[in-house]
Amino acid sequence: MLIARTRSELRAALISLGGAPAFVPTMGALHAGHLALVHAARADGPVVASVFVNPTQFAADEDLDRYPRDEAGDLAALGAAGCAVTLLPTVAEIYPPDDATVVTVSGPARGFEGAIRPGHFQGVATVVARLFGLVRPRTAWFGEKDWQQLQVVRRMTADLCLGVEIRALPTVRDADGLALSSRNRYLSASERALAAELPRRVAAAAAAIQAGTAPAAAIAAATADLARAGFAVDYLALVHAETLCPAETLCPAETLCPAATLCPAESGGVARRLLVAARLGPVRLLDNFPV
Repeated sequence: MLIARTRSELRAALISLGGAPAFVPTMGALHAGHLALVHAARADGPVVASVFVNPTQFAADEDLDRYPRDEAGDLAALGAAGCAVTLLPTVAEIYPPDDATVVTVSGPARGFEGAIRPGHFQGVATVVARLFGLVRPRTAWFGEKDWQQLQVVRRMTADLCLGVEIRALPTVRDADGLALSSRNRYLSASERALAAELPRRVAAAAAAIQAGTAPAAAIAAATADLARAGFAVDYLALVHAETLCPAETLCPAETLCPAATLCPAESGGVARRLLVAARLGPVRLLDNFPV
């Protein structure tokens, strides 16, 4: 596996591949979910992965300084997974001192994480666009756990005509159902045991809606159950899977939905997603389920 830390080293590594690669961008502290992306991406050709903790997607009060980092472990895991090139850039390589451009995304970036973490998706869109420009991949792979982020990347890539096919892999979970996340290591043993209640209760709400329960009732019951279990729920919402418009109500363009469309459940072929974010101890847990 080749390791590139600078733009010139990356260019040389890409030339050696002989064609446009598949790309797996990460922030490191890799787990089985990241490695599943690498394994899936190998079907598209040689894989380039990046390990870069992107400072522009963290607010001043968030965990940039203590975000888990394990360069040696990440390199060993990526090499064993069959990665061809790993990009390990410094902040200055991604954001040069004369930097003057950011990418601002509307549409699916509004609401939910976009409202709770102002500037977060601007940071995500900007770093992904820059990484795409450096790597010039044919395909790029993302996990479905961060569903809103996935839709933001898809919208940005399409709107800017970047020519990268965005591919997604279903959420990889532990045996008890908890979605894998680098931040799960911050949970205490008791919190980790309780954390599995989040996907269990949200999956049950999704199943209830699918079976005909009114979404508002299923969501209210699940929110109350999670609160009683010790979670602080930031949101639990049923949305149009692509636009993130509320799935049952009219969404004004100025608040969330980019098209001011009604996305009723009874209209055929409308894909919906049940999104959740909840705090448990020091960790915000994100998850989602199709409905």
